[in-house]
Amino acid sequence: MAITLPSPASPLKIGTRGSPLALAQAYETRERLMKAFDLPEEAFEVVVIKTTGDRVLDRPLKEIGGKGLFTKEIEDAMLEGRIDIAVHSTKDMPVEQPAGLILDTYLPREDTRDAFVSKSVKRLADLDEGAVVGTSSLRRRAQLLNYRPDLKVVEFRGNVQTRLKKLEDGVAVATFLAMAGLRRLGMTDIVQSAIEPEEMLPAVAQGAISIERRIDDNRAAEMLAAIHHTQTGQRMAAERAFLAALDGSCETPIGGLAELDGTTIRMRGEILRPDGSERIADAMSAPIADGAKMGRELGETLRARAGEGFFDWVGA
Repeated sequence: MAITLPSPASPLKIGTRGSPLALAQAYETRERLMKAFDLPEEAFEVVVIKTTGDRVLDRPLKEIGGKGLFTKEIEDAMLEGRIDIAVHSTKDMPVEQPAGLILDTYLPREDTRDAFVSKSVKRLADLDEGAVVGTSSLRRRAQLLNYRPDLKVVEFRGNVQTRLKKLEDGVAVATFLAMAGLRRLGMTDIVQSAIEPEEMLPAVAQGAISIERRIDDNRAAEMLAAIHHTQTGQRMAAERAFLAALDGSCETPIGGLAELDGTTIRMRGEILRPDGSERIADAMSAPIADGAKMGRELGETLRARAGEGFFDWVGA
């Protein structure tokens, strides 16, 4: 049975956070759907929803609840029928969705690397001893302290613009942002250098946009299938299975990156103590069809090597 496409009179409602980056991702989703179904912009309505993670900026994420802080209000709106689909940065997404919702659509993945941003320093390696670096990411914090224990790391919550303002105000001499977000915002001119995964492994799912829908919404399912990027979905299956095996959240410093090579998928993963004092890393390869199984196995391997209490904040 053919679906009824949205129209200006009955638009498809796209839920998103309100930051410039979140809106850019929602607009990209809208553009792809417009093109796939030859629809006007007026056939879509972008609905901005403020989340707890957006409202509470004066405390680290680990103190107020972790990843679901950026998704719960949006998912509630979808379950209540106030929006039809939700656009997310996949790295902010918990590995399990609420009952009735499914995350099965991914747009083509952007640059996965971290960007080194500073007013005066070109590269991470050039930072002076004892330099102050700002980040809200426990992964970046732990990686930095593992690489350079002399650095002082301070909390840097907020969207891209807020963090740049803190840099301008001299709160820190450098910070890190996702290259993907800066590309989507047209702001790559602020990047001093991109950090290769060999130096700092990115967050799981960094650079990937995902779209969530209600399981029983056939119209949304059919429309989103037309813009789903298969290769990104294959990489996400491995990375998110890796994260699930580690019970990953904003409270756990975890890096992971899956890459495709012909019919093979290769995944690198690492976990770190929050104070950066220890890093455990490994890599695995498998046929693409076994990507999720491989991701789980890699996560379980690292967890077994770490033992109990590895992520505890002792001495951090």
